Amino acid sequence: IGADVTDYQVGQKVMAVAPHAEYAVKNVFTESERLCPVADDVSFEEATFLPLATSAVAWSDSSDVQSGDTIAILGQGLVGSLMLQVLQGFDPQRIIVVDALALRCQLADQLGADVVINAANEDPVAVVKELTDGKGVDLVIDCVGGHAGIKSFAQAQDMVRVRGTIQLIALYQQAPLQLESSKIMNRRLVAGILSDEPRSETMVRALEKIRSGEIQASRMVTHRFPHLQAKEAFDLLWHSPDETLGVLITWQ
Repeated sequence: IGADVTDYQVGQKVMAVAPHAEYAVKNVFTESERLCPVADDVSFEEATFLPLATSAVAWSDSSDVQSGDTIAILGQGLVGSLMLQVLQGFDPQRIIVVDALALRCQLADQLGADVVINAANEDPVAVVKELTDGKGVDLVIDCVGGHAGIKSFAQAQDMVRVRGTIQLIALYQQAPLQLESSKIMNRRLVAGILSDEPRSETMVRALEKIRSGEIQASRMVTHRFPHLQAKEAFDLLWHSPDETLGVLITWQ
């Protein structure tokens, strides 16, 4: 550690936000905001989820969620799963989650979702409308993204109630998102993070949620690979999404 570094000590447990290559070829960090102290009772494995957990807290803050809301979360990958866990802390009336993969639906049920819809077997829009007496939900969080995200965004517009909110979190590919004026009129559309809180402060709150168990990070891990098998780890993620969620690469 350099002589001018006063915030950290040798041997202290920290989490660093950096691409994989930087861990392998660099050992100097000059930006303190890329480091976060990790409590002794938080494992390194749990701490790997801190960057995404920090975003989940910021996304939740930006959603204008209210106590008593009925929420639909589209997608139960890592982002959707984290949103499920964080939003439970806002005391919603009900959280409905949607995914097309059985493994993710099963985990969502275990993590406390009130209703789990497997989109491979049911029409999520029809189920949501039935559950809300045709009105729709107060808040839709769209975490699907990718190729399937085009369809999920259309579903989000069909699910949200008048004066409700759609929050876009995921990134999309190949085609522009279609926004139907008749469906979005008198509804709010939020994209990404709108919070003014410094990310370093949000990260501290996210870390406390992991430490307290409000975010159950280890429950989202399905596979672990040593770093020399990184290719196999990425191949598994790409070719077998129905078998994976959190895939960790260990460096020891």
